[in-house]
Amino acid sequence: MSFKLEGPVLEGELVRLEPLDHRHAPDLAVAAEEDRSSYGFTLVPAAAEVGRYIDGHLARAATGMLAPYAQVAKSSGRAVGVTAYWEPRLWLSEDRLSAVEVGFTWLATSAQGTGLNVESKLLLFRNAFENWGVARVDLKTDARNRRSRAAIEKVGARFEGVLRNWSQSWAPGEDGRLRDSAIYSIIATEWPDCRSMLEERLTRALERREPRLLREDAQGMPADTV
Repeated sequence: MSFKLEGPVLEGELVRLEPLDHRHAPDLAVAAEEDRSSYGFTLVPAAAEVGRYIDGHLARAATGMLAPYAQVAKSSGRAVGVTAYWEPRLWLSEDRLSAVEVGFTWLATSAQGTGLNVESKLLLFRNAFENWGVARVDLKTDARNRRSRAAIEKVGARFEGVLRNWSQSWAPGEDGRLRDSAIYSIIATEWPDCRSMLEERLTRALERREPRLLREDAQGMPADTV
């Protein structure tokens, strides 16, 4: 098989998803240290670890099994998080995707709840379903991670069950331990409704941002916060 998972640049109103590179390291080091209280079950590097973290993602990308992205806030041009396509599955006897997972996602605290995650998911799902023609997109998280599970459900994915001892735990102090993973999915027949829901959520996020940005411009403040 010659297939290699490679994600194109994906651009929206709030966020641009760029293939992850070491040029994003300085921004990600700042983003990762804003407030780490929401990262209890998520693999997020400390500032000093960002270089090794990117090396690890690029090594996985070289195998063709991961396509990592920096999430770049368009208002500032700064990388504020990471996400990825990974674990591609192909149709039997065809060098073509049947399914892919969206994962390895984290955002700086200041970017959470701003619409960036909604638009990132819209861009990733739309590319997977409409350009790659997948039948299914997977999302997984630590079964204990209520915050992540709620966020996954809000982007339209359906809960399918818990896979016991599915993968290594990323929780602090749990090196070498396995975690139970809650698995969610969106299938192709559900995508049109999911897309409409995400577009509506994005529209509301943009409407909420506009008055604030106009006020900041009027006060002579930089309108580049997220």
